[in-house]
Amino acid sequence: MTIWQWYKLRSKKVSQSQQPRMIPPKNQPAHQILDQYDDTKISHRIEATISFVQKILGENDDFVIRQFRVFDEYPAVLMYFSDLVEKQYLNDHILKPLMLTSINEQGKVKDNRPLKDILMSDTLYACEGRTEGLLTEVVQALVQGETVLVVEGLEEAFLFSTRHVDKRSITQPETEQVIRGAREGFIEMLDTNLSLLRYRLPTPDLRVKTIRIGRVTKSKVALCYLDGIVNPQLVEEVFRRLSMIDIDGILDIGYLEQFIEDNHLSPFPQIQNTERPDKAVANLLEGRVILLVDGSPFALILPTVFSQFYQTVEDYSERYLLVSFIRLARLVALVFSLIFPSLYVALISFNPELIPTEFAVAVAGGRAGVPFPSVIEVLIMEVSMEVLREATLRLPQQVGGALSIVGVLVIGQAAVAAGFISPITVVIIALTTIGSFATPAYNAALALRLLRFPLVILSSIFGLYGVMIGLILIANHMLSLKSFGVPYLSPIVPGNFQGMKDTLARMPLWSMPKRPALLHTPNDTRLGKITQEMTHHAPNNTLDPLKVGNIRRDITDGVSSPSNGDSSSDSSN
Repeated sequence: MTIWQWYKLRSKKVSQSQQPRMIPPKNQPAHQILDQYDDTKISHRIEATISFVQKILGENDDFVIRQFRVFDEYPAVLMYFSDLVEKQYLNDHILKPLMLTSINEQGKVKDNRPLKDILMSDTLYACEGRTEGLLTEVVQALVQGETVLVVEGLEEAFLFSTRHVDKRSITQPETEQVIRGAREGFIEMLDTNLSLLRYRLPTPDLRVKTIRIGRVTKSKVALCYLDGIVNPQLVEEVFRRLSMIDIDGILDIGYLEQFIEDNHLSPFPQIQNTERPDKAVANLLEGRVILLVDGSPFALILPTVFSQFYQTVEDYSERYLLVSFIRLARLVALVFSLIFPSLYVALISFNPELIPTEFAVAVAGGRAGVPFPSVIEVLIMEVSMEVLREATLRLPQQVGGALSIVGVLVIGQAAVAAGFISPITVVIIALTTIGSFATPAYNAALALRLLRFPLVILSSIFGLYGVMIGLILIANHMLSLKSFGVPYLSPIVPGNFQGMKDTLARMPLWSMPKRPALLHTPNDTRLGKITQEMTHHAPNNTLDPLKVGNIRRDITDGVSSPSNGDSSSDSSN
């Protein structure tokens, strides 16, 4: 039994009786009532269906029930939420064809065909139409913005996708700024996000599987992957973890991340998120799985290793020499943001002999008159910077920039002038903060910011030994982490030479013909043999003047001839 079949069996519930009551009980939440009537079929009497739907939905002023007749003979009802549907589309493609049919046909049913076939095949113009026989699915379709048509005598309802919700336009991602790259990002609407993926991946191999999670919200979750490239076992495992989630509602993609990650107590993120469709497509091409949730502008990328958190999209758009230098600069900033404050405390408190004499004198002069030890200074500045950073994020955009400048310049300078903080401590914390800003992934930078505090405390107790103990514990923890079975420090541990070409630095694209080995993809080749061979041959300088000569109109005087010395080739050219 596959995981898809298991999920369908799990989602089905056995009916309490052969013919369940059509009138739902009172004094129960609607979602609990729907669970009890999970297998209830639609009655051939529309009044029973209308009564059931009204009991479930209660009193709603925006719920419309439009009754009329089809072929002047069959009573019918159209149900929808006026705030969730596109009224013009509803009028032109559903209601108008039904009304014209009633006027023109005058009760005549052609070819003695079933009424259902005539309505679906010949009458209704809506492109996204389907039939449904379960009452619970009808109610769920209504609250999601679909229009429901029920006709007397039919035990199936017609469902039409008429959902229309105002949405923001596709803009540049706010959290992932790039210099060279696409300027479009995901938005909150799932259909738009899927269209962005299919726009960049016009291939029949792209697969999108959707499930609904949340007893109340019924949030639509899309699982995207490339068939033939992704490992099928990875897809099965992701779907299994999603199927096990039982919660009232999923309001953001971060809810899913917390449920399906391997280690829930680790500060390090084991699943990467992104707002960029091009980044999501790049990971799909490598053999990863993308998760999207209706209502969230972020996508989850899984599995994820640590090296992905300091890589950006433009790393693969620029030439590899420049990108390698920038990536190494990011790594230096990452190390600075983690160990710089603790290293400063250890050197000042325990090992001042390691500091050059001139620098030690300058540090001692700056610390003269400061009443606190170095560890208290660093902790005060670190906490102050975290509070200032949080305040900057929560304030309106027009005020946030001004507050950050005032906080860094005025408050820091005032603290130094008052003698609470030494100037060298302000410099250390400033460099640390800048280093954390250089980390592209916000959640990874947040983990490093959190780990700075225990490192500072260890360094104040044990000196440099405390720093080393803290780093060993962090490294040991990272070695124990896995993301869907993939070691967190891959491809460094366990070592893989091909994978290391895109870790500390980025080698040329033509030197990485294989997909990451850690994903165990069925098709690991992403670069053709012709392209690989082409990079090893000298370029064909077609327009080199030494080869083709320098022909200038019909004038031959003073014009150089080809390098082979053949004058006839000059005239022929």
